[in-house]
This record gives sequence, C-alpha cells and structure tokens, in this order.
Amino acid sequence: MGPGRVHAAGTQLSESPASQKRRSNKKEEPGPSTLHSWTKRLLGFEWADLSSWHHFVCLLNRPTDPAALGIFRFLFGLLMALDIPQERGLSQLDHKYLDGLKVCRFPLFNFLEPLPLDWMYLVYTVMLLGALGIMLGCFYRLSCLLFMVPYWYVFLLDKTTWNNHSYLYGLLGFQLLFMNANRYWSIDGLWNPQKRNAHVPLWNYTLLRTQIFIVYFIAGIKKLDADWVEGYSMSSLAHHWLFSPFRLVLSEEMTSLLVVHGGGLMLDLTAGYLLFFDATRPLALVFVSYFHCMNSQLFSIGMFSYTMLATSPLFCYPDWPRRLIAKFPACFQRLLPLSEAPQPSQECVYGGAGQQRLGRGAQKLGLRQKLGAIFTVLYVLEQLFLPYSHFITQGYNNWTNGLYGYSWDMMVHARSHQHVKITYRDGLTGEVGYLNPGVFTQSRRWRDHADMVKQYATCLSQLLHSYNISEPEIYFDIWVSINDRFQQRLFDPHVDIVKAEWSPFQKTTWVKPLLVDLSPWRTKLQEIEDALDNQTEVVFIADFPGLHLENFVSEDLGNTSLHLLKGEVAVEIVSTQKNHTLQEGDRIQLPPGKYHKVFTVSQEPSCYMYMYVNTTEAALEQNFTRLQELREKVQNGTETEPLPPELQPILDSSMENVTQVDPVVEAFLRRQWRMEELQKRRNATLAERFHRFITKKYFVFRRSLLMTWISLRNLLLGRPPLEQLAQEVAYANMQHEEVRTLSSPDTVPKQPGRSEL
Repeated sequence: MGPGRVHAAGTQLSESPASQKRRSNKKEEPGPSTLHSWTKRLLGFEWADLSSWHHFVCLLNRPTDPAALGIFRFLFGLLMALDIPQERGLSQLDHKYLDGLKVCRFPLFNFLEPLPLDWMYLVYTVMLLGALGIMLGCFYRLSCLLFMVPYWYVFLLDKTTWNNHSYLYGLLGFQLLFMNANRYWSIDGLWNPQKRNAHVPLWNYTLLRTQIFIVYFIAGIKKLDADWVEGYSMSSLAHHWLFSPFRLVLSEEMTSLLVVHGGGLMLDLTAGYLLFFDATRPLALVFVSYFHCMNSQLFSIGMFSYTMLATSPLFCYPDWPRRLIAKFPACFQRLLPLSEAPQPSQECVYGGAGQQRLGRGAQKLGLRQKLGAIFTVLYVLEQLFLPYSHFITQGYNNWTNGLYGYSWDMMVHARSHQHVKITYRDGLTGEVGYLNPGVFTQSRRWRDHADMVKQYATCLSQLLHSYNISEPEIYFDIWVSINDRFQQRLFDPHVDIVKAEWSPFQKTTWVKPLLVDLSPWRTKLQEIEDALDNQTEVVFIADFPGLHLENFVSEDLGNTSLHLLKGEVAVEIVSTQKNHTLQEGDRIQLPPGKYHKVFTVSQEPSCYMYMYVNTTEAALEQNFTRLQELREKVQNGTETEPLPPELQPILDSSMENVTQVDPVVEAFLRRQWRMEELQKRRNATLAERFHRFITKKYFVFRRSLLMTWISLRNLLLGRPPLEQLAQEVAYANMQHEEVRTLSSPDTVPKQPGRSEL
C-alpha cells in the first residue's frame, strides 16, 4: 500500500514494479503540481479533477487495475451460489410454494404472484446459473442478468423475508451488471484477448466502495437512536459466549452497554473512513474482520458476514492480488491469476503521465464514459436518499420508519409479542369468532407492519368465504414491546382492517402511537424483574384510555396478581360480573381458569403488570430434581431399595421396550436426552464439529439439487405417477442419522415444551 501515501478510490495508473522504482529514483523539481500534491496523496485526486464536469468524467474513467474487482466478482458469485440453496430457500422451495397451498402472501406489489412450483424451481435454477457465471466470469453480462432478474423477483415476492443484507446482495448484483468485472481471472478473458487483463474505469471501484461505505456509515447514523445508545436494542446479546473475555473485566450490563452497543456504534461510524486511508486501513481490516466473524456466530444471517469480508479488500490498492501472487513460487503462479501489468482499454480515459507511459494519444470522452459517470452520480445520490425517504412512503411507517430492509437500521429495534388476537365477524349474520394467529401464513413478520396486516386481512376475508362467512370483518389486537418497553397495542382493535384505508403515501390512521413518554420506566421495570425469584415471571402492560384488555389466566398459573403502576383501571371478573377499581399502587389477585377484562378509565395511558408463578412447571421441576437425585443414589449405591418398574427407565435413559411410562418419567427422560446431546455438542472436538457442519450442509445442497432435478424433469417430460414422485421426494428428503437426530428427532425422546407439560 506504500508508506506515506493514502490511496483513495484507486485513482493511480497501474505501473510495473520496475517503472515504479525508476520513477521513485528520479528527482523532480518543485513546481505547482508538487506543491499541491498533498490532495492527491490524501484523497487520491487533485482539486482540479473536480473543477469541471469534463475533468470529473475523466477522473471517474481513469484506468484502474482490474485485479481486485475480479477477485471480488469471483467471491461474490461463489457466495451467492452458496446462499441460494440456503437463505434464498431453494432447499425448502416445495414447502413454501407447493401447488394448491392455501396461504396468504405478502408481495411488495399485489400483482406479483409465485409461479407453479416446477417453474419456481426453474427460476431458482436460472438464478443459480447466473451466480456461477458471475463467479467464473463466463458470459458475464448475461450471467448478471440471469442472477439479478430472478433474484429481485423472488425478493419482491415476499416482504416477510426482507432484511438489509438480502437487499445489499441485489444492489451488488445490479452494480456488477454495468461493471467490467470480467477483465481479470475470467473465462471471458480467455476467449477474448481484448478483455483479458484490461484496465477498468475508476468508477467501477468508486461505486462499490461508496456502497459499502454507505452500509457502514448510515448503519452507524441509525444507531445514534437513543435506544441503541442507552443499551436497550440488543440487551440480551452480552450473554453469548463470544463476549466471555469482556465479562472477565466488565459486568454483563457494562459489556452490553460499552462493547455491544458502544463498540457497534463506533465501528459502523468509523469503518468506512478507516478503510479509506492507508495509515488506518490495516487496523480497520482487523476490526471489521473480527466484527463480521463474530456476527457469523451471533446471528443467522447466511452469507452476509462473508460477503462483507469479501468487500473489505476493495478498499486496498487494486493491484493487491498481483503483488500477492508475485510472491508465490513460479510453479504455482501458472495456476493462479495473472501477475503482469494490465493492458490498456478503450473504455478508460488516458492522459498526462499515463499518456506518455502508454505511448498513445489522449482519448476523447465518449458516450460510454459520460454514461458511466452519470450512472455513478445518480446511483450514489439515490442510495444516500433512500434510507431517509420515509416521509414519502408514509404508509410503511409504523413505530419504525419504512419496511425493514433498505434503511441500514440493522439490529436497532428488538421486538417481543405477548398477545395476538384475530377476531372475525360476519357482517351479514353478526357471527363472531376467533382465528389462530398466523393461520394461512408461513411467517410471523406481518404482525409488525400495517401494510402486511392489510394484505393479511384482505386474504383472510377471501379465504373465509369457503367457511360460510359471507361478509367477513377482520380485527387485530396485537401487543408488542419494542426495546424493553411496556407491551402495548400496535393497531386499533376496533377498526375493521378489511375496509380500513391504507396507502403507501399516506399515514396509516389505525396504527396506535408508540408511548415514548413511558420509555424512562424501563429502568424501573428492570429493577422489578431483577428483584424476582427464578419461578416468578412478570409482564408489563400499557394501554390507551377507553380501551380494554381481555385476558385468560391459565390454571397452570397460580398466584397471579395485577399491580397498577400508573393511571386508573377497572378490572372485571367475567364469570362473577364483579368490577374492581384500582388506583396507582393497588393490586388484585386474579382467579385461575377465568377470564377477566382490564379497562383503562383514566385520561392518560394506564401502566400495570401481571405477576405469576407457573405452578405446574414448578412442580414438574421439583419432580425432575427428585428423579435426578434418585438416579444418582442408585448409581452410587446409596439407594438399597429396588426401584418400581415405572421408574426403571431412568437408570439407562432409554424408553425402548417400555409399554407404559409415567408422563413425568417420560418428560424427565426427554430432558435428560436433550441435555446429554447439548453437552456432547459442547464437548465435541473441532474435527467433530466440522464434520457435523459439513454433513448438515451436504444434505441441504443434496436436497436442493435433487428437488431441482425432479422439477426440471417434470417440465421437460411431464410428471410421473404419484407413487414414483413420492419415492423420489422421499429419497431427496433422506438425511444422515446424526442430522435427523439433531434437527427433528422422531425415533428418540424429544424435549417437552410448556404445552406438553
């Protein structure tokens, strides 16, 4: 990278090492260019390059080494080829788009619909071939189109899968379509000598670097939100084992505040700048690499961490692959990309020193160079504007602005849902009923977005006609907590969403406001939670004046009480028709197995909390403890009395050859099996963990390829008899015993959930 020089945007011409040495040994007389060369050393260009549009276009089209761009193209194509069977869902495509499946979908535009299943597999096949073509640099432009068009179709088809990194993949694919990323280490270069190892315009690098800078910097700007700065956005992340070294010197609370939130904020704000300059780039590469490696373990974000790692070398000198390859022995260099200097290209603008070195006249600006500059400027302006365009698309604004996925507000908002109720009413007969939350859907993402709730209600109203509901009215009562605040309503429960108005460009009137005035209560709520014992749980509720919450206390929950923290409420026990008015500081015991209603009668929002103990779970835990103690006594010989037949299975942790097992014993065996499996995984060697990882991925890709082959065969030759098709799908579903056991064990005891207890 050169000591004492700062490389910005790769504006220097590529030179051979010998010419660089001759130029460094040549003495130059001081002159205007030397006196003002600090701008070039600092920024990579002179101020004169910005003095006119002509000079600016020449700057963006300066010849630049294609090596770093070619390496990024290869890595991006490879990562996308790995991403398609996994996060894009090729391995589970038949579960999502099965023909005849009655399901509500959430496309960005309502006219978008999925194709029949076999054709969806063809779409994914085209996308996969495009990714492989990008990786190899084979039919490069066509490959970019084959990847980009299906990708954006699948992306726009389902808003519930949106996230920032999926959006970024689509942007990078779009950019590569217009770039000359096949000028280095590509099959196209082998076929076409003019494309092989040829200069690329500087704007190819400028666009990618600016995109990555925007991802980092605007993500940092979004993290200036008070919730992130105060440590509420990712408050539970400090529990992870990756932060164990920090917890040796800091408390868990300070680890969350300083390391998770403070460190994340500073890295996002500064990473783009630190990667820009030579002096700080080595340190930046270390920190961003550590950051993305941690994220790959903390979150299920597919190829995002590795894609960001692949973008980091773009900030280095563009010829870094050549200098690296030149250090390999000659016998290996034949198998690696080229290390010699690139050849001139008609798409670049040569002038000044480059004109003399290349021995050719200055090239005039053509339409291609001007369009490249215009595209770069417009694209960068659009990317700077779009994260703050929510004042236009107001219909997508809820408690947070816009649809999650294009604003780079990554991990800033954490939500938890306590209560979701969907009520339908037949407008013709007046019949009222309730729907299971999420019925006819494959995602829970709709709960947080008004536009998706509107789509869901419209879909439900159409499906309910099949159940003799003539004129369905759909009402949603969704309670959400964002960043450790009170649980509160997101939508007005009295509004029929089927008939409610919604527009992408107008504010949604039936979205209830976030009670930000109650945010300071979070400190008090945390203190209350910390003071509770392990068996007592608490839920904090805030409600609007004039509304009420109808709730049911399960018989499993003993000692359930309601404590009023603020405002005034009236509590009605439905079975007895008795009302109790509570003032601030009052509490009431709630009977189990009964419905009750909590009416907010004060002029301001009410705040209250439920405190309860799951007595069934507590009793079961006591039984587990006794069984564990009994098992240990028998094993160490201190228990002399023979065990009754129903307790014999606890000795060998096996349920085989047992005709009748006590439910408590069965639950105990299931938990023991799960604990042993988890302990086995924790104590596994690196080789065993790698084998488990490879085995799992193998069966993901195996199923993707087999199901794709079946669908393409169906399109070409027609579908076979159902028996044959069922056998083929069963073969595709085959998994290794270890994978099947860890994912969905059927032949071994399963860990019981609360519903089973």
